[in-house]
Amino acid sequence: MATRDLPKSVNDLFVGWVGRIQDEMTIGKSQDELINQDKLAKLDEFASIHSSDEDIVTSDGDDAEYETKVRMKNLWPAFASGAGLFSDGYVNAGISNVISCLKIIYGEEFTQSNAMSNIGSIAFVGTIIGQLGFGYISDRMSRHKGMLIANIMLIVFTMLCAVGSWGKTTQGFFACLTVWRFFLGIAIGSEYPTSSVIASEFANQLPAGHRNRYFSWFTNMMIDFGFVVASFVPLVLLWIFTPRHLRALWRVSIGLGVVPPLILFFIRLRMSNSKSFTKLNMKRVDYKDYPFWLIFKFYWFRLTIVSLIWFIYDFSVYSFGTFNTIIIGEIIPDGTLYQNWGWSVVFNLFYMPGSFTGAIVADYLGPRLTLALGVGIQGVIGIAMSACLDSLKKHIAGFVVVFGIFTTFGEFGPGNNTGLLASKTCATPIRGQYYGIAAAIGKIGAFVGTWVFPAIQKHYSYNESLALQVPFYISSALCLFSALLTIFFVPPVGQDAINKEDKLFLQYLRDNGFTKFEKFGDFGIVANDEENKVVKPFISEVEKDDDEVVVVHEKR
Repeated sequence: MATRDLPKSVNDLFVGWVGRIQDEMTIGKSQDELINQDKLAKLDEFASIHSSDEDIVTSDGDDAEYETKVRMKNLWPAFASGAGLFSDGYVNAGISNVISCLKIIYGEEFTQSNAMSNIGSIAFVGTIIGQLGFGYISDRMSRHKGMLIANIMLIVFTMLCAVGSWGKTTQGFFACLTVWRFFLGIAIGSEYPTSSVIASEFANQLPAGHRNRYFSWFTNMMIDFGFVVASFVPLVLLWIFTPRHLRALWRVSIGLGVVPPLILFFIRLRMSNSKSFTKLNMKRVDYKDYPFWLIFKFYWFRLTIVSLIWFIYDFSVYSFGTFNTIIIGEIIPDGTLYQNWGWSVVFNLFYMPGSFTGAIVADYLGPRLTLALGVGIQGVIGIAMSACLDSLKKHIAGFVVVFGIFTTFGEFGPGNNTGLLASKTCATPIRGQYYGIAAAIGKIGAFVGTWVFPAIQKHYSYNESLALQVPFYISSALCLFSALLTIFFVPPVGQDAINKEDKLFLQYLRDNGFTKFEKFGDFGIVANDEENKVVKPFISEVEKDDDEVVVVHEKR
């Protein structure tokens, strides 16, 4: 089982994935078939692991828990948890407008200092810390509590960036803003392994055939919507304040980012942890008993692949963004702030159709195939755009259209589905840490891109076309490589992937000598080693902590 994801032969490597496609696709499958798959994968107090598939289906006559329609009461928790990522998109995208304002206000004092790069990039470091730290908190403490802490941090540090950034000197002000941006980065990063993971677990409670789209709409599309709003709000504020009051403009622009998480906080207070986390969390397992080595052996390969795909996506996005500057420079070479920010809104709008349609397609083809399709097409278009750069510059309308299609496929494929893969290829007890590690490595890719691509452009500074084409060729080639990784090395991810993975993970732990199942949330497992059976517990007493059932005492 520890090598389950590795190809067993050359034939398995190149052809084996074809036979697994049916597990992921829902095209041609009826609702009854999808419900039946859910029943086969559903965890039944660990005893289902030792029963035949037919026994499980036959014994589970309660169809009430298998919803066939999407109901608002089931959607609301997934939305409330995932929508916090809107602030991630808003705050991250909004900093570019802030830097534009600071350049105009402070001139060379800002552009010739380290503050310009520090303010723009320090949030990357904080985000990585938040993703890793809150991945641990999400699994070992509570998804819900971790999400609330992240929410509070997002409110506090967004506000401090807006109104708490002052200094007796200009350099002191730059240093203060940099510090608050770092802590804001931690808050942003903390939303990934808490909010996204909860959203995936609540989405798993929706009817089969609708789960992927709602997860993507409530997570990645929220980030993309944050990009759009973050580019539009400063434009509106510019109309209101005019370029004479840029100090007020950038502070109000950041400060408005407090409103969404503040509203969400009161909604999230009424939420609880998902059923799967309440049942299977390992937070009561002592460190000395925690199966670190077994977890590593079971997941090291697929986590490496998923993380590498996320790294390539974020790494490439930076170079793709350089074409925005080219197009704007060709359309409005001496553009005003109004014109530059207006075109920024247009380019950010290209994200939305890809994210929306890709989410629907992921329910029909599965996230793995959708990702490979989207990133593969993006890579091909990227290579073509680079090769035809000089010609496209002369036909700017066509350039805008092609670039828009290119951006759309980026969200259609990897934008939506990297998070889906990270949330559905691991078991519930360690999903926060797994997701946090994958997201952190992705963010490292973005950070590396901010340093690598300027160096490449500087190396080819003698040729303006090459300085722009080479980074794009590199990123487009990496897109095609990412598509191959996804097809050949990512396991099939069907509608029932989360339930299946929980079942396989617990079976693997049991087969390898782990015996502390009585400490799994309210799972209440007692294994009879002599008879090699699982005996269901008698529940004698239930104790509660602040927000969930965590202890179930059991007897033979």
